[in-house]
Amino acid sequence: MFCKPLLALGLSLGLSYTTAQAETAVQVHGALSVKGNQIIDARGEPLSLAGPSLFWSNSGWNADRYYNPQVVNYLQEQWNAPIIRAAIGAGGNGGMQTHPEENRKKAETVIDAAIDQGMYVILDWHAHHGEDHTQSAVEFFEYFARQYGQHDNIIYEIYNEPLADTDWNTVIKPYAETLISHIRAIDPDNLIIVGTQSWSQDVDKAAANPLTGYNNIAYTLHFYAGTHKQELRDKAEKALQEGVALMVTEWGTVNADGDGGVDKQSTEQWLSFMRDHHLTHANWALNDKDEGASMLKPGTAPDGNWTDDDLTESGLYVKSIIQGWHEIDYSGDGE
Repeated sequence: MFCKPLLALGLSLGLSYTTAQAETAVQVHGALSVKGNQIIDARGEPLSLAGPSLFWSNSGWNADRYYNPQVVNYLQEQWNAPIIRAAIGAGGNGGMQTHPEENRKKAETVIDAAIDQGMYVILDWHAHHGEDHTQSAVEFFEYFARQYGQHDNIIYEIYNEPLADTDWNTVIKPYAETLISHIRAIDPDNLIIVGTQSWSQDVDKAAANPLTGYNNIAYTLHFYAGTHKQELRDKAEKALQEGVALMVTEWGTVNADGDGGVDKQSTEQWLSFMRDHHLTHANWALNDKDEGASMLKPGTAPDGNWTDDDLTESGLYVKSIIQGWHEIDYSGDGE
């Protein structure tokens, strides 16, 4: 696995494996950056982390009750998850346009808990029409860059899923350039992940006309295993060959509509692809909505005091994936 060079380096420096186990993810890997088509850690090693994504944060949608420290702690301590994604609803009823302060506080709660646990946290502007609220996005990311830009934990995802008719060259790229310029004026180096056309599938279009002039920029790849197969992996392969870095900030074991049964065969093919290319990924979604993609059964309490009986078919599978993804114990207790 890809963590072995990191452990070997630790041993060459006189560190024991037990010492590495006693450290959190951010203590082990430090500041993340982009080198060529890879996201690397502070020691220059390609890095792939696995964790969950929370559901839309929108007030009144009932998924925001899982935006609490108990849930974050559970995921880190019980699943050994070194990364979590906060999907902050940018539009729609209950999102940043109607309830900005509530949603900012939810984001802060998750970020603070992740920092306390030594986890990385993807701060996601969860939108399908991000260009319609560019100024709101600028203000949002400026606020969080000032609050948290000094922490290696933070990763900015500036546009979740542009739609198929939202052109990369004329809409998404200019939007991204605006957002990136404002973030970089405050935070010069933390990772920025840029959504791509067609629900973050057309990474090849972004790779053909990439953003320039800024460091530590990667591009978003999303897939749902029941729907997306080799054709999308071919697009991702092409983008990587063109020299851009990718992060899978959202993926599902089921169909693209979030429902259906677990497609284990396709998921395993995607897991192999992500391992081979050292791609960090976050599974959709830590929520109890009655649909196939949800990790939690309907009515599961938001206290993080869960057993396997509280998990759906997808949740049990994703738990095993996250627990088995990393060779290092990031729990911080050395046990």
